[in-house]
Formats: sequence, structure tokens, C-alpha cells
Amino acid sequence: MNWIILIIAGLCEVGFTFCLGRAKGCEGTAWWAWMGGFAAFTCLSMYLLAKATQTLPLGTAYPVWTGIGAVGTVVMGIAVFHEPATFWRLFFITTLIASVIGLKLLS
Repeated sequence: MNWIILIIAGLCEVGFTFCLGRAKGCEGTAWWAWMGGFAAFTCLSMYLLAKATQTLPLGTAYPVWTGIGAVGTVVMGIAVFHEPATFWRLFFITTLIASVIGLKLLS
């Protein structure tokens, strides 16, 4: 169950980076709304990470959490924000995915 909580926490990290990306091009009320989403996702992500680390080793949980967030943010950046999908960018994100899977298999 704590692995599921950790995955949701990582997805919340993607959520707060999405809100931050959307807020970048806004002003006024829209900016405040996106920043409210950013704050909510950040708090939820941190809370869920703390819950997951009650039973999972911190040395495993934290890298997995950041890995999910990093991979999700790169994929979202490419798909939603039209960032470049260069060979090296995809290569290194693939090595990050392999590392997260390796940590999961070892714990």
C-alpha cells in the first residue's frame, strides 16, 4: 500500500510542476488559481511522501519520489508544453527510469 501512496505522491509532484508551468503565462486571478493548485499539490505530495516513509526506507522512497516527478515532468513538458524531445534528453530520462526500477527491485 505504501508503494501506491509513494506513486501518488510522485504524480502530485508532476501536478505541481504542471500548475507552475501554466501559471508562468498567466496574470491576475488565473495566476492565483494556478498557484493555489501548485500549493495544494505540493502539500499533498509532501504529506504522502511522509506517509510512505513511515514504512519504506527513506533512502529508497525519496529517490523513487523524485524520479517519478522528474520523469513525469519531462514527459509532460514534451507532450503539453512542446519542449524538445532530443535523443540525449530521452536517453537520460530512460536511465533515470531504469534506476528507479532498480531501487524498487532492491527494496
